[in-house]
Amino acid sequence: MSLSRKKSKIKTDFLTALEWFWNGWGSAIHNLVFIVCGSATTWITSKLLHNIGGLYNRATARIYLHPFTLHETEQYLLANNIRWSHYETVECYMVMGGIPYYLRQIDPSQSYMQNIDRLFFAKKAVLWDVFHNLYRTLFSNAETYERIVETLARKRIGLTRREIAQNTGLPANGSLTTMLENLADSDFIRLYNYYGSRKRDTLYQLADYYTLFYLHFIKDRHGLDEHFWTNTIDNPARRAWAGYAFEQVCKDHLAQVKRKLGIGAVLSQYSSWFGKNEDDRGAEIDLVIERRDNVINLCEMKFSIKEFVIDKDYDMALRNKIGAFRYATKTANKALHLTFITTYGVKQGMYSSIVQSQVTMDDLFEAVL
Repeated sequence: MSLSRKKSKIKTDFLTALEWFWNGWGSAIHNLVFIVCGSATTWITSKLLHNIGGLYNRATARIYLHPFTLHETEQYLLANNIRWSHYETVECYMVMGGIPYYLRQIDPSQSYMQNIDRLFFAKKAVLWDVFHNLYRTLFSNAETYERIVETLARKRIGLTRREIAQNTGLPANGSLTTMLENLADSDFIRLYNYYGSRKRDTLYQLADYYTLFYLHFIKDRHGLDEHFWTNTIDNPARRAWAGYAFEQVCKDHLAQVKRKLGIGAVLSQYSSWFGKNEDDRGAEIDLVIERRDNVINLCEMKFSIKEFVIDKDYDMALRNKIGAFRYATKTANKALHLTFITTYGVKQGMYSSIVQSQVTMDDLFEAVL
């Protein structure tokens, strides 16, 4: 018997034994609690929660462990004597996300920059090879999953299921659907709608911070420069990554965004949009918040080392976006509010009045129950 068949038989025998144990004895013991936990989300979901055999409908509760928010990350760092500015904490979050295992590797005696160089770019760095180990641990056909996330990493706004199939060369069948569901269940990708579209146009966007960071910087650069992060502080590629990653931070903290806007209790739907105006000029909006009170927030998310400046050209680009959205979506009966979510806010100037509401980096650190 081959090794792969032996492994499969062991897994099958385990589930069969578990069914016999729980149905024949364990479920009758009132002071016995059986807890299944781990990072293999897809296995737990498919084999236990969606079991159609002897373990069908046996789960009495599900506890989903979310990554830390920015507020929780800051509290964790402070508890470990790590005192960073909000800017450094946000950028750290953009690299590691709110994953305690990654955060635990931070050395309080080193700066943020030094920690990133040591953890990702030094020879034999602690976190440089997590990518392949992570996907191979969670998914049996890891190479295919890696191909999907690498494809999504190249498209900032995301791709539809059909576009993923076209770009990866994978058949658009049930297997692709299952893999996308598994990636979503494990929080590697985010599903969200294109404004005004049907379900089949659902967009899939890479949402895992480490994966995004690995594909942009570690995959082809590990070992080439042990001080890569320190030496590329103003690199165009780094600025592009920061823009993408900061958008993910904002989308992961929508409760904080809504609180700052004063609409925490207002029913809202989130989506993205891209289209053209009557002059056939294209426009793209990464976050649209459609509210029950007939207001739509068109959100611009900008990661900047200082107050963000809107100049004449960008003012015209913003007006084109608003006009294109109004024209293409036929939303004449709704108010459109341009909202900026930035690190330090928008600098007051000749063109800043176009912004109707703002959310800053500090607002994202608020604790929301």
